[in-house]
This record gives sequence, C-alpha cells and structure tokens, in this order.
Amino acid sequence: MPTADHARFLLDPNVTFLNHGSFGACPQVVLEAQQELQRELEREPVRFFVREASRRIDAAREEIARFVGSAPENLVFVRNATEGVASVLASLRFERGDEILTTDHAYGACRNALERLAAREGLRVVVAKVPFPLADPSEVTRAIEDAVTPRTKLALIDHVTSPTALVFPIAAIVSSLESRGVRVLVDGAHGPGMVPLALDALGASYYTGNLHKWCCAPKGAAILHVRSDRAHEIHPAVTSHGMKSARARPKLWEEFDWTGTSDPSAWLCAPLAIREVGAMRGGGWPEIMAANRSTALRAQRTLCTALAIDPPAPESMIGSFVSVPVPEGDAPAPTSSWDVDPLGDRLYDTHGIQVPVFGWPTHEKRLVRVSCPLYVNDDDVAKLVAALGAELTPR
Repeated sequence: MPTADHARFLLDPNVTFLNHGSFGACPQVVLEAQQELQRELEREPVRFFVREASRRIDAAREEIARFVGSAPENLVFVRNATEGVASVLASLRFERGDEILTTDHAYGACRNALERLAAREGLRVVVAKVPFPLADPSEVTRAIEDAVTPRTKLALIDHVTSPTALVFPIAAIVSSLESRGVRVLVDGAHGPGMVPLALDALGASYYTGNLHKWCCAPKGAAILHVRSDRAHEIHPAVTSHGMKSARARPKLWEEFDWTGTSDPSAWLCAPLAIREVGAMRGGGWPEIMAANRSTALRAQRTLCTALAIDPPAPESMIGSFVSVPVPEGDAPAPTSSWDVDPLGDRLYDTHGIQVPVFGWPTHEKRLVRVSCPLYVNDDDVAKLVAALGAELTPR
C-alpha cells in the first residue's frame, strides 16, 4: 500500500519502487514549479536568459552552497556528476607516465572517462582493490594508500559507491592523499541528501555530486565544488562566452553558468526540492537522513537473514541504500550494469518490483541494490524478500 510520502511523488502506485538510487524521484510540487518556470522562460526567452538567468542562478547557488557546506564562489552547477568529472579531467594537464588512481568500486561511466584520458595522454590507471565483503572502513583507506606511487597525480574516489552502496571514509581518504600531493576528485554522485556535507572543510581539490538523486531535484541538477586554490585551472567541458567575460563575477561562475543555450530550470528548482523534502519530517534533513539510513540497515539485516549470508559491510558504512550479493540463479551474472539481468526482469514483470540486479564482474558477484528513501518502508522490503525466495528457489 503506497504511503503518504509515496503520494507526494508521481511514482506508479502499482510498482514497488526500490531503485531511487539510479535516477531519483522528484516531488510533484517541484515538478509543477519547474513547468511554470519553463513556461515563463518560453514567454520571453531573451529577457529570461539575458536579464534574469544569472541573478536566479546565483540565488539558487547560495541556497545549495549552505546545504553542502560551501562558500558560493567555490560552487557551480552542472547537469550531472558524470559531467562534473568530465570537466575536471578535461581541465587538468599531465605528463606521459603519470598515474591516476581509482578503486574497483568506481562508477562505470567515470572509469570509462579515466581510461579514455589515459589512452589519449599516455597515462596509467591504477585500480586499488577494495574488498567486498569487508569488515571495517580502514580496509578502504589502506587499499587506496597502498596503491599510491610517486607518479600518482590524481585520485578519483567515490564518496558513496554505486555498485556496492558503501559510504567510503572520504574525510580520511582525502586528508591522506592531499597531504601526499595527490589531488582528489570525489565522485559524490550519491552524497548530497544521503550524508551531511561540509565541502569546504573536506579539503578535496574537487567534489561533484548529483541533486536529482537523494535531494529529489529535477533531472539535470548537480554541483561541482572546486577548492579555491584550484579554481583558476578548472573549465567546463563545453567552452562558451564566459571564457572571456569581463563581468565582475567569479570566473568559475562565468564559465560554467553559460555553456550554450540550455534549460536551467532544474538548477533553479533544486533549492525548492531541498526545502520540500526537508519539510517532510519535523527534524528536517538530519531526521530524513537518519530515517533513510535506519530503513536501509533494517533492509540489510532482513535480506542477509533471508539469503543466509553475513552482512557484506559494517553498519557504519551504510547510508540510504544497501547492496547484498545474491546467488546466480538460472543465468550467469551480467558483465555490466547495462546488461539485462533475468532475475531483475522477473522481479519486475512477475512481482511488480523495480530494483536493480546487476553483475559486478571485478568481484564475480551478482548484487541486488535496495534504495530506502522516505517513501520506502519495511513492507516493501518484505515483498522483495518474498519475491527473491520464489525466484531463487530451484524449479
């Protein structure tokens, strides 16, 4: 039975939606505000873009900056975290033989970007092997530190991993690497809205995160945070008029705020999404993050008990979603998250459950990842457990 929280979204009430982590979900009231903003834009596009856009983007940026613990001048909007990563990678300069460090939990699209850059510039991608299952966050930090060499120039590290749904000890990782002269680009795709952020205090050279996931903003809203001493070197993936702007605004803003004609309504509605979701609980975002995490922890325990496995990660590394290994069933695990998994298809087609089941070939595992935003409850997880029991039972 859909909950009152579920009714705030446009989600199909006939689908048990456990895949918020992939693309998020936006409250109806925010979508309505976005549509009105788009109509305003279309009524007088020149006035909107030439006279209004900068002022409105600046106002939205100030509100988002407070939410993520950043000075506004260190923050720009991008369409998604993948674009944020691409912008940083395209801006930096390397020498042949330099190394870029990442982990085997990295998001596939960003790993692809590293491989492409390495092939073009004659670099080496070094992949730190982080165990999964694991017993302690220190295993992550140790694996990353052990992979650093004198040639390591940049590290692309997830804050919250996509395949394994782990909250990495990012503060310890950033401190360790930056103190050794390694610039850290944090892929925080799942960070905003899942865990509290203080980006200026974190000290990473660069941090990019989505607002359309756990902040529930419209699709196309994300941020890139650049440490103040690095601002001069970072440019958007698309060069436009802002490159030679003489306006009295931070150069970072001038370049990123205008990369050609596009719809900025998702950026402008992101503060409303944060306010609307934050108002769904009396304690605001701290209560919401805690509630989501509590549901995820219960989901991990329930799934592990049903599958007769130990928890693959300590509770301290769980945020608002959780991944657990499942048996291969009637087919080998897919070789990538884009491949169709027969188990995932059956969960959806037979049981009406939208949940990602994907292969993680680097560890020869098949994972099911359960997202636990406010509109997901224990009954939804119980339905998944029953469906997995039916589908994994030999026939």
